[in-house]
Amino acid sequence: MTWFRCVETRPWASMRLFCLPHAGGSAVFYRSWARELGPAVELHTVQYPGRADRMSEPLVTDAAQLSRLIAAAMAPLLDRPAALFGHSMGAVLAYEVARLLEERGTPPVHLFVSGARPPHDRGDERIADRDDDGLVAALEDLGGTDAEVLQDPELRELVLPYVRNDFALIEDYEHRPEPLLNVPVTALVGDADSHVDPATAAGWAEATGAGPVPVKVWEGGHFYLVERRREVIAEILRTLEVPVGP
Repeated sequence: MTWFRCVETRPWASMRLFCLPHAGGSAVFYRSWARELGPAVELHTVQYPGRADRMSEPLVTDAAQLSRLIAAAMAPLLDRPAALFGHSMGAVLAYEVARLLEERGTPPVHLFVSGARPPHDRGDERIADRDDDGLVAALEDLGGTDAEVLQDPELRELVLPYVRNDFALIEDYEHRPEPLLNVPVTALVGDADSHVDPATAAGWAEATGAGPVPVKVWEGGHFYLVERRREVIAEILRTLEVPVGP
């Protein structure tokens, strides 16, 4: 099974944008972005193993290993400039993927990190160790999952194993300070995010030697980008200097 979902291949596009989902998320989270990105950008969303159409595949339990697998899968798609966007867990994975790509001589042109603490300041909250009700409560607090769906025992049995795996993966992540990333970074955060505030997001400046890291603050909580999708995409396109879609 391939690692990326592409709603529309665009041979004419000048750039590819790779989007990495949050803990418990899947490629469908970014599906609606394709049209609004416009014709100049081809969207590829990462589908992690163990969920959705990769449900039969084993979960990856280590962030470094998952990053290596994603970076390797990107290799054939780096024949044109590429940018990375990651939300929450996906931001840290995107950062590690960017470092790997840079080491291999094919760095992305930009890294967008959304709703995420910087890699060297992950905090000490442990969600993966909670029981099922505690895990569901944490998801409800973050706001990214339909609480009613997770009241269904059969759906819980299907969904919670990979959700728990993802939280364990990112909570066990250990940052290696070297090599320093030399790719431009933009941090994005919701003004009411209980997981990361703008001051903490500014710490991403320590993760790159490519200059200042602007912090873009949007109205909303941890999943601010759902309601602010158009504004976020417009910001990405401005930063990448590609035409804004219709």
